[in-house]
Amino acid sequence: MSLKISRILHAGYVFECDKTQIAFDPIFENPFSRNCHAFPNVQFDHEQIRGLKLDAVFISHFHDDHCSFESLNFLNRNTPIYVYCIFEELFELIRQLGFKNVHSLQIDSVVKMGSFEIIPRRALDEDVDSLFQVKAAGLNILNVVDSWIDYSTLDKLVQEGPWDMVLWPFQTMREIEVIAPSRSEAASRELPPEWIEQLKALNPKHIVPSSCQFVLEDWSWYNQAFFPITYKQFAKEVGSALPGAQIVRLNPSVSVNLNKHAIEKSSPLSWIKPLGEQDVDYEYNASVKPPPTSEIAKRFDPLTEAQAERVYDYCRSGLLEKYRSMEPPVDEYFEKPRLWRLSVYDHRGEVSQFHYVLNGANIELVQNSDEPLSWTTEIPIAKFYAALELGESLTSMYMRINDITFTPEIEKEIQSADIVEDPLIRCLFNGAFGAYQKAQLKRLRS
Repeated sequence: MSLKISRILHAGYVFECDKTQIAFDPIFENPFSRNCHAFPNVQFDHEQIRGLKLDAVFISHFHDDHCSFESLNFLNRNTPIYVYCIFEELFELIRQLGFKNVHSLQIDSVVKMGSFEIIPRRALDEDVDSLFQVKAAGLNILNVVDSWIDYSTLDKLVQEGPWDMVLWPFQTMREIEVIAPSRSEAASRELPPEWIEQLKALNPKHIVPSSCQFVLEDWSWYNQAFFPITYKQFAKEVGSALPGAQIVRLNPSVSVNLNKHAIEKSSPLSWIKPLGEQDVDYEYNASVKPPPTSEIAKRFDPLTEAQAERVYDYCRSGLLEKYRSMEPPVDEYFEKPRLWRLSVYDHRGEVSQFHYVLNGANIELVQNSDEPLSWTTEIPIAKFYAALELGESLTSMYMRINDITFTPEIEKEIQSADIVEDPLIRCLFNGAFGAYQKAQLKRLRS
């Protein structure tokens, strides 16, 4: 007996064994998460996907590139959905989408599905992620999804071996660094040493570079700054560290049959059509110069008058209410009064600026101040609106923080400040669980 493993996209897979077919983190959209474009490029046949007869779907965590309602919407509502999530609200949202069999996954608790045993394992950030151990056809597979592994979990996984295959997330994405490019150091193009150490400890027969199978818009400077590790570098370093392991690149639709003795190519998924060159690789450029936010803002469609007013009204009042309702910033930088400038750029590249005085948990909108700027945030208005109303995530916001020259005193202080303590980030994303899925559900029901 063999196990067929097929790549969907990003962290998505279909596993088939002895007439049982299950999917992990399925994404049937290109682009997905609003601006993540398949890399390599593919097209989905949604009519075929609607006819899929999956025995179950397993979702590792709630992030929108793993749990997308617009992708789940193509599936039969009788399909059992198993999700690892500590927030009960997500399960209710999936039920509102129409699924009848929605289950909460528990760490180390086995789920039996036909010829499969699926066991969620604890990830480093256990409040968010999970890993999957998959047993079928006498094989033992570890799907790390896009999580990191702590060493207590690693010890347990080593004891669970030997491992026939590990699906390993191979990118160290620079989601936070691109927000403050003038203050970020160049990325290492080598794999983190702990990855090599952990892979050697697991010692799998086959290793698949997994997750991170996307790029941003073709005009985006993020494509040169976001992804420092190439498939080539991954294969080189892992191959050197584990010469007995076979590194298997699985592009979207590509399938393999795996058994105890061999791995062979299999028929691809018929509902994914590859477009253009498939064995493409990432190109990182540490010296790339980001365009100004005013130019990036011109790339997006204009908002309606009502949509723009929604943003400006939030800047004048909603933001103040949200900021005051939250716990004070954790970073000590904000413990004393700071003058913050928020710059919002419309589709013409024209800016509307708002100035606030921050002081711990207090905030005031001010017209004029003689104080030097202590913090700056820039954002395209289209992305601001998308975060407010469409659940858009931070990674696609094209926000720019502290991209100016400060006074020497403030410059020295700001070096140690935490970028994600930015007031706008906190106001838009603090306590915003499920915003993306809620916005999807609203669109799908309209």
